[in-house]
Amino acid sequence: MGDFEQKEREEVFSKKVRAGKRTYFFDVKATRSNDYYITVTESKKRLEDGVFVKHKIFLYKEDFEKFSEGLKDTVEYIKAHQDVVEKRYEQSENPEPGKINDDFSFDI
Repeated sequence: MGDFEQKEREEVFSKKVRAGKRTYFFDVKATRSNDYYITVTESKKRLEDGVFVKHKIFLYKEDFEKFSEGLKDTVEYIKAHQDVVEKRYEQSENPEPGKINDDFSFDI
C-alpha cells in the first residue's frame, strides 16, 4: 500500500476548534484493522519563540462512554461551584469593540 493510500485510510474525519490562544483538533483515525479512535490535540503558540507546542491524547472507542461521563461530571462540578462564562471565539482574535459573542455550551 502506498504512502498516500495509508494516509487516506488513517485520517477519517477532522474538526478544528479555535478557542482564543489555543486550537483544538479532534481527529478520527483508523487502525490497520480499520477500528476508529480519536486523537485530541491542543496546540498553543509559545510566546518566547513562537513555536507551536502540541499536547495529544488518544481516545479509543471502548473508553468513549467512561471518558464522556468523566468529562461531563467534571464540567458539571465546576459549573456548580464557579461561574463559567463560555465564549464563542470568532476567526479574529481581536473582536470588534462592542461586539457581543454568543454563549457557547455543549452536551456530552
